[in-house]
Amino acid sequence: MAGQLKEVRNRIKSVQSTQQITKAMKMVSAAKLRRAQDSITQMRPYAKKLQEMLSNIVSSIEGGTTLALAEERTIEKVLLIVVTSDRGLCGGYNANLIKLAKSTVAEKYEAQWKNGNVAIWNIGKKGYEGLTRAGFKTNDAYKDIYLNLSFEAVQAAAQAAMKAFENKEFDAVEIIYSEFKNAATQAFTAEQFLPIPKVAKASGGKKADFIFEPAKEQLIAELMPKILNTQLFKAVLDGNASEHGARMTAMDKASENANELLKSLKISYNRARQAAITTELTEIVSGAAALQG
Repeated sequence: MAGQLKEVRNRIKSVQSTQQITKAMKMVSAAKLRRAQDSITQMRPYAKKLQEMLSNIVSSIEGGTTLALAEERTIEKVLLIVVTSDRGLCGGYNANLIKLAKSTVAEKYEAQWKNGNVAIWNIGKKGYEGLTRAGFKTNDAYKDIYLNLSFEAVQAAAQAAMKAFENKEFDAVEIIYSEFKNAATQAFTAEQFLPIPKVAKASGGKKADFIFEPAKEQLIAELMPKILNTQLFKAVLDGNASEHGARMTAMDKASENANELLKSLKISYNRARQAAITTELTEIVSGAAALQG
């Protein structure tokens, strides 16, 4: 009986220690989430408007101007840029992104996959590890971006993808990331990056008539890469906020579960203690009765 009490006490201490860790992690994630949420909230309207403008420009271009980054060609080689996190303990966040990457390949690029023409660039270690284990052709050049998250670091990845598309190393580039809604909700998204989608996909088919000053070619050559850099940076900021929101929610649920477990263990402990006291009293009374007899 004493051994059973000690075992329950040890379990209670263990759960209490775990609960302290989950509560601390929740507080840390909440603080990081506030900063990440501010960043994406400020960035999103700007990035969305730039993306709509870029799609409008691409749609308004008629014969005579060739846009290398908007060239639609037969898709033989595909690049997926998968944005995950560096760390776990954030619920199903990373697993859902890896699942989306796999389903995108299976549903849209199965023929390219069978020919070995699907490449994956990872932003975040968890996606790199998971997709490498799954047998995908992964690239670790940008997986550590979150160690020092900055526009310049993301820009390097975006420019490399643009250069590879222009050199026809890839015929299509998609970004797979989690769009931040709120701390408890993320929308897992596969978004076309290259070729630049036409306006029908970006803003419901409404075209804008642009007057170009300076020359159209000069303006487009300057504008396109900057907007695409911003588009990828927005996806990474979305992923950063989604990660912290998912981790905060997961740690909150873990703390609640620890509370329920503690209640159950304390009830078990009290019952075992009561049984031990009853047994001791019974033994005392029985011994006294034996002496009197």
